[in-house]
Amino acid sequence: MKTRMIIVAAPSGAGKSSFVERITREDSRLVDIVTFTTRSIRQGETPGLQYNFIDHADFEQKIKEGFFVEWAKVHTNFYGTSYSSLETAWNQGKTAIMDIDIQGVATFKSKFPDAKTVFIHPPSIDELRRRIEKRDGKVPADIEVRMANAEKEIREASKFDYQIVNDVFEKSYGEFKKIVEDLLA
Repeated sequence: MKTRMIIVAAPSGAGKSSFVERITREDSRLVDIVTFTTRSIRQGETPGLQYNFIDHADFEQKIKEGFFVEWAKVHTNFYGTSYSSLETAWNQGKTAIMDIDIQGVATFKSKFPDAKTVFIHPPSIDELRRRIEKRDGKVPADIEVRMANAEKEIREASKFDYQIVNDVFEKSYGEFKKIVEDLLA
């Protein structure tokens, strides 16, 4: 049976967003579920494409309204997934794919036990730090928080259905694509 939901998680900077963005461009059976966040927009991001950017007050109001399937504080910002985004994907006969934090995975699995999970490992903690610094163009103020969280997240990887090490992007992406294609068969 075709999977209705694929959840991709990884430490910040391990490549989960790149994998999900690419696979949804290549496979029309998938819909990338765009989450809401209170974090600042990064250079090159488009509101509504990578994230729905909202302020803390709006996010907190949406929590009170029961708007989110799941939400969590990650590093220093809030992230959440709306019920309506999943319903829209499923009403179109698509499989929802999303990159979310490790906290969100547990919530999703409790609500949608048939969801499949993929964990993307960085090749090393040192490489992860380098990627984050390169991506942001500077050392983020919360780099130590991110690195500590990364180590905790990696310890949770054994709970996932699939694991990939993103050492060489094209090779790792090929492994990821094969997993997704098998889940959609």
